[in-house]
Amino acid sequence: MKLLRFGPPGREKPGLLDAQGVIRDLSAHLPDLDGRHLGHDRLATLADLDPATLPEVPEGIRLGPCVKGVGKFLCIGLNYSDHAAETGAQVPPEPVVFNKWTSAICGPNDNVMIPRDSQKTDWEVELGVVIGEGGKYIEEANAMRHVAGYCVVNDVSEREFQLERSGTWDKGKGCDTFGPLGPWLVTSDEVADPHELAMWLEVDGKRYQDGSTRTMVYRIPFLISYLSRFMSLQPGDVISTGTPPGVGMGQKPPVYLRPGQRMRLGIEGLGEQSQHVVADEPN
Repeated sequence: MKLLRFGPPGREKPGLLDAQGVIRDLSAHLPDLDGRHLGHDRLATLADLDPATLPEVPEGIRLGPCVKGVGKFLCIGLNYSDHAAETGAQVPPEPVVFNKWTSAICGPNDNVMIPRDSQKTDWEVELGVVIGEGGKYIEEANAMRHVAGYCVVNDVSEREFQLERSGTWDKGKGCDTFGPLGPWLVTSDEVADPHELAMWLEVDGKRYQDGSTRTMVYRIPFLISYLSRFMSLQPGDVISTGTPPGVGMGQKPPVYLRPGQRMRLGIEGLGEQSQHVVADEPN
């Protein structure tokens, strides 16, 4: 299934995308698409519904983040060997773990805001893993049982804040709108191999990233097991698994986002995002 959330910010309803590309309203069957409703039994109940019996949603409606109430937005850095090489970094001996604050989460086509005083806002197309069954000290062999599905993530990053101001990466990763999620959560049964997916990103029509999840260093079962040693993973948590080469920082010379530009990005089978870049304005 391709599950989604639609409607104005803060008032989204749950839905699904049917085989004809029509959005159907699921709100009669669940209150929202959050961790409480991402377990395998609940997803199986939704899968038994006939989409043709669900109300159609008008075309052009806004899509919200594909998961509500994300508890943890965990990210893995330098997890593609070719991306590490373009930034001059070594592949780390253990996964680099950082957070994006949940206030960074926005819809897949919402505006991305360049923060005040930013000079180096960058892009990163990433495969997001959504946890459906919680746990800790998860065995790698059982890890995929904990996955509800997958989504596209744009790990927008301010490189000066991230790398040049000391401390951890987090302050350059979690600015408002730096975490578009969606357009849909594609359940794990529809993704034969998450490590064989093409992924790409364009800015103003120029293709910068054109990679594949096959060059991921630490793969999903290992990442789930690894993270669960240090924290419990809970339903609705999102793990963003790293980016292939082609980020702005890796260009020669580097290229960064400016207000007025548009990003488009996607992952094979998981849909596309499109964001207009704007300057952040104080309230």
